[in-house]
Amino acid sequence: MSAVPPPSDTGVSRPRVAGDRELEILEATLDVLADVGYDRLTMDAVATKAKASKATLYRRWSGKSTLVLDALLKEKDQPVPVDTGSFRDDLVQSYCQMSGEGGQRQVTIFTQLLTALSRDPEFAAEFRIRFIGPKEALGRAIYERAKARGEIRADLDVDLFGPAIAGIVLHRLYILGEQPTEDLITRVVDEIVVPAATCPTKPREVKESHG
Repeated sequence: MSAVPPPSDTGVSRPRVAGDRELEILEATLDVLADVGYDRLTMDAVATKAKASKATLYRRWSGKSTLVLDALLKEKDQPVPVDTGSFRDDLVQSYCQMSGEGGQRQVTIFTQLLTALSRDPEFAAEFRIRFIGPKEALGRAIYERAKARGEIRADLDVDLFGPAIAGIVLHRLYILGEQPTEDLITRVVDEIVVPAATCPTKPREVKESHG
């Protein structure tokens, strides 16, 4: 009687590493990421840090890109939808979920992620879908509701405005070392985003060419 070959992983979900053990492995992943960076992070290194076998990791994760992404999603809660009925208040409450972030470990992890995003296309694609995508969707909903209420310009470019608050806050955090407090986020909303979103646009001047 011929031996039965082992089942292929193709199309078959791996047994789940769950509960406290999963959390320990994901925490170890972030520790290794912060210590050595994405390029030098290996499944072996995470297994050693978590006191687990590499086979245990591979039963749950196909490789380091999926492992790191799951660790990031576990570390950071997804934003909660906000609908106050006011464009300004929606922005303040939604983005104030960012306040209090920015400890040294988080800063280190974020800087390591920049390497991953630039060098690992698979990780970058999944990061944008699973990590950035839900945030973008919530932000877009705030702008679209405000348009429907007539609070902001109907012609506002949501793709341009959507990342503005996060971009300003993250610049101040990672470049200037300023923590993202509720006061900072509120000032960005009140002094930059709301005035720009409600101010009528001026027609662009077309320069004539004198050939």
